[in-house]
Amino acid sequence: MPTYRDEVVVLRTHKLGEADRIVTMLSRRHGKVRAVAKGVRRTSSRFGARLEPFMVADVQLHQGRTLDIVQQAESLGSYGAQIATHYDRYTAAHAMVETADRLNEAEATPQQYLLLVGGLRTLSQGGRAPRSVLDSYLLRAMSLSGWAPALEDCARCGAPGPHDWFVAQLGGTVCGDCAPAGSARLRGETGGLLRALIAGEWDAVDAAADRDAAAASGLIAAYTQWHLERGIRSLSHVSQGESAR
Repeated sequence: MPTYRDEVVVLRTHKLGEADRIVTMLSRRHGKVRAVAKGVRRTSSRFGARLEPFMVADVQLHQGRTLDIVQQAESLGSYGAQIATHYDRYTAAHAMVETADRLNEAEATPQQYLLLVGGLRTLSQGGRAPRSVLDSYLLRAMSLSGWAPALEDCARCGAPGPHDWFVAQLGGTVCGDCAPAGSARLRGETGGLLRALIAGEWDAVDAAADRDAAAASGLIAAYTQWHLERGIRSLSHVSQGESAR
């Protein structure tokens, strides 16, 4: 059976037997990969620590019938330690990798890989608010998957904007004529913050008021979960962490 190499970011792991793990990874060139890492739970394992969630590695895999087998792993980015020691970074990172894990094979592109690695690197460095890093990642990940939210013109009729209502089910911001009863209304600078997050305009993001940041986070979470058609469990922990601070 053939072998291949690729750069990967570890999304999650599951125990298998007494010493092995099943590792789910988002790779740069092969989409999502599930592979068995044999013996990695033994203290003598040569590369067990390189295959933990949030780690980036260069791996060699043996192609199997159902699951591939990890033969080698060399660290490219050891972000786990810097993330795990801060609760807000840790919960944001979990939401990011859970979102990446929900991508189907057609959406697991090299661009998604690079976006996730960049987000985890930024979290580990600690220079940005973790919730803002997560929000920017979610908006960009949705855009790369073909679900870019409308943040200027009306998502339904195309009327020039920006507009003051946001409806996840309709694709983003909508005009007053298209907004259903009970739609979420953008207040303050929330609309501008959404646009700054998707564009990576960090000066504007960092200057946003807490109220606007919280409102934008709620809209982004609703939009992401609507299009993924399943809840992201990690987002509930991110919300708890934000409210506890």
